[in-house]
Amino acid sequence: MDVAKNTVFITGANRGLGLAFAREAVRRGASKVYAGMRNTSGFSEPGIVPVQIDVTDKASVATAAEIAADTNILVNNAGIAALIDGPLAEDFETQSQRLFDTNYYGVVRVSQAFEQALSNKSHAAIINVLSDIVWLPRPILTPYAASKAAAWSFTNQLRHHLRDRGIQVLGLHVGFVDTDLTNGIDVPKASPADVVRQTYHALAIGKSEIMADEGTALLKSTLAAVDPGYISPPQGMF
Repeated sequence: MDVAKNTVFITGANRGLGLAFAREAVRRGASKVYAGMRNTSGFSEPGIVPVQIDVTDKASVATAAEIAADTNILVNNAGIAALIDGPLAEDFETQSQRLFDTNYYGVVRVSQAFEQALSNKSHAAIINVLSDIVWLPRPILTPYAASKAAAWSFTNQLRHHLRDRGIQVLGLHVGFVDTDLTNGIDVPKASPADVVRQTYHALAIGKSEIMADEGTALLKSTLAAVDPGYISPPQGMF
């Protein structure tokens, strides 16, 4: 499914990867591009329509879905992260609840709200932004990893559920991306523009998953190994 002449809605699109998705959709000739964000004040981008949405608020999500009922490509990009002392940290439960509310339940809420709009289209797609963290043990990111692993599982179930309706579901797996979310983290980072280009190309050729950088592709390739990457991460991944 090509972006050209289609209507795209992206959550968390005021900056970073979400804004890159919106800008590239405009560049590829989308008929309309909605940028979902919690606060639309001051946002001004040529060809992009800001829409208020808080993915943790069901009423806000429902209103956004009504406004953007012409959407046929949905990008679930909104996400948050937090560093903790490890999986047994005192604040683990509190942080997990907060991250799950956005990174997992947010994806569920938005997908549910847009289901009818997407089902009414002759062709439609959902892109869920996931992470290599589902296969890479980083104890300081345990709540984030768990929330993204849940979102990955939901993506796989959603793909199977919507297949008969002709709705393409694509899971985007990527490591660190050079955005505000990763400021101050000294690791190799993928370019948002490159990740988005790869994703829209994967959508156009009918793929169901994309590994957007070499590290993520390497991790995925170890899953059937006797000693997979989630047990013994490849050298250099930490």
